[in-house]
Amino acid sequence: MSRTAVFALAAAAIVLTPACAQEKVDTSDRAAVEQIVRDYILENPEIIEEALIALSQRDSAAEQAKARETILANADALFNNPADYSIGPDDAPVTVVEFFDYRCSYCKRSMPWATALPDAYDGKVRVVFKEFPILSPESEQASLAAIAAGKQGKYAEMHVELMKLDNKSGFGTEEIDAAGKRAGVDVTKMRADMKSMAVQKTVADAKSLARSIGVAGTPNFVVGDTLVPGADTDAVAALIDAELAKES
Repeated sequence: MSRTAVFALAAAAIVLTPACAQEKVDTSDRAAVEQIVRDYILENPEIIEEALIALSQRDSAAEQAKARETILANADALFNNPADYSIGPDDAPVTVVEFFDYRCSYCKRSMPWATALPDAYDGKVRVVFKEFPILSPESEQASLAAIAAGKQGKYAEMHVELMKLDNKSGFGTEEIDAAGKRAGVDVTKMRADMKSMAVQKTVADAKSLARSIGVAGTPNFVVGDTLVPGADTDAVAALIDAELAKES
């Protein structure tokens, strides 16, 4: 934090202290004020931490409010895009949207949990998968392959197989094709569909949507009007429970 910012925070803290605890100071004398601020900080160093916490909470609240606005403005694209692939009943009362990258280690770790949500909640949760390949060109190829596999009704199977790929061994053509075979995909057709405008547009649209609602990394989840950054499965589960409680 800059000296000016610290000065402002500490000066504000001094102003807010009880009047009986303040000396009368000529505020036009900046040097005198700075000396009092310095002395006050040395005597009460916790004031800076408290001010930083308050500032962080204010910024976080503002960011959450902005995220809610953008989520609500893009609700159809998030929850009802016919180009997306999902698991769980279409009429499930709660929908969880996941933005992910196949090369993201945290996405890989949370994959079993995310794919198990419909069963874990007895069909009351639907999971929508949004491709957000940002880590490498290979991530983009994996996303295109997944969407192309979906054209054969094999998206979920391909999703799991791609998540199982080792980042160290690579996401080259051979590895992606092998994942397709394990998923029961016609690889020749998959490769042809990967070049189609429809498949490429699905991936591009998901990336554009992610950025428009403030998704900067992977994984990110959306439940209701709330964006959950990172693989915070506890936070997602709490939001699911809250949404289901509204239905009861």
